[in-house]
Amino acid sequence: MKIQHTQPGKGGAYMQVEMKNLRDGRKNNVRFRSAETVERVRLDTKDFQFLFADGDMLTFMDKETYDQTNLPRDLLGDAAAFLQDGMDVVMELYDEEPISVQLPDTVEATIVEADAVVKGQTASSSYKPALLDNGVRVMVPPHIGSGTKIVVDVYEQTYVRRAD
Repeated sequence: MKIQHTQPGKGGAYMQVEMKNLRDGRKNNVRFRSAETVERVRLDTKDFQFLFADGDMLTFMDKETYDQTNLPRDLLGDAAAFLQDGMDVVMELYDEEPISVQLPDTVEATIVEADAVVKGQTASSSYKPALLDNGVRVMVPPHIGSGTKIVVDVYEQTYVRRAD
């Protein structure tokens, strides 16, 4: 989750790492000295397709075997709001158990509500808040209005460009 490299005045350097157990969600803080080695985990990746959401559960289909997998919405975090029916995703598996889901970096969304531009703010590159059709708020340039399709960065939740 977080990494901080520290070089104290006395003693050797170390990395302070905040880790999260992906199976049960527990967080743990660990210090690693520079001489220590960490074993890299091997994850398998598979292509899945998002089918539908049912409450807090999301249903995905394996594109090879057509098997369906249900995952809790919090596994995806804020990115879950950008899921669209039929969207192709990449799932990372550890011992055949889903650990994470990667969405495309950008998706198209439609603006349903955009605030008016405040006069006098045009001298600097000012952005205005806008509400997307999935309920997420992003900052957009002043010339973007309601009903416009835009491309949004899924993980940063920021405006990228106007959709073609």
